[in-house]
Amino acid sequence: AISSEKNSWGGSMSDCFDIANFSCGYGKKTVLQNLTFSLEPGKFYGLVGPNGSGKTTLLDHILGYKTPQTGTIDYKGRNVCQYPRRELAKELALVPQDFTMHFDFSVLDVVLMGRYPHIPRFGTPNSHDIEIVNQSMAAIGVDAFKDRYITQLSGGERQRVIVARALAQDTPVLILDEATSNLDIRHSIRIFQVMAEKVREHGHTVIAAIHNLGFASAYCDEILMLKDGGLVHSGPAEQILIPDTIQEVFEVES
Repeated sequence: AISSEKNSWGGSMSDCFDIANFSCGYGKKTVLQNLTFSLEPGKFYGLVGPNGSGKTTLLDHILGYKTPQTGTIDYKGRNVCQYPRRELAKELALVPQDFTMHFDFSVLDVVLMGRYPHIPRFGTPNSHDIEIVNQSMAAIGVDAFKDRYITQLSGGERQRVIVARALAQDTPVLILDEATSNLDIRHSIRIFQVMAEKVREHGHTVIAAIHNLGFASAYCDEILMLKDGGLVHSGPAEQILIPDTIQEVFEVES
């Protein structure tokens, strides 16, 4: 998604993210090299590619968790690494691939953690916070066990709680890193439908690393395909998820 109208910092006036000459890695090893692309707001983006292609690494940099080796990632015209963490937490919410919590917080308490960026220091949740938390739990279907401890849940149940926590954060951008990898088909569909509604009805932006190409084709507006350290294909899902590109990137016939 590359826009032509440019502003003073080099990105589109309507861009959500502007990524320019971006390279990253660990130590001397480069994982992604010389990526340049823009993401517009109000779209569902699918990030696909083989294992080890750099999907999670790219998301970590988009979230400002890591600093690029070269290049920049700007969000709304400002480098993500320059945002205070609390300010950025009001803009971007993450559903991580793996989640572990060793303390006996209730499901309600964990989902309520998504509201912390919006609550003043030394403040307490108000009725609006509680309403958003209840709506988020109901949307994902975890409200039925909101009083259970997170340590007593199955892996799939915990994952759904973390999705609800991200919804409760109420950010314009939702980032999913293989968010449904531990879930059965029914709960996976429910989560993707909720995310699609956020995009269609509220203008939110969703960026999701996805292994299931069926979900990617069904729900994503645009696809970013990574392989061998580069962005090899990007564009509308119906143009990218075709037999030739799947053969090229994943080395399988479809």
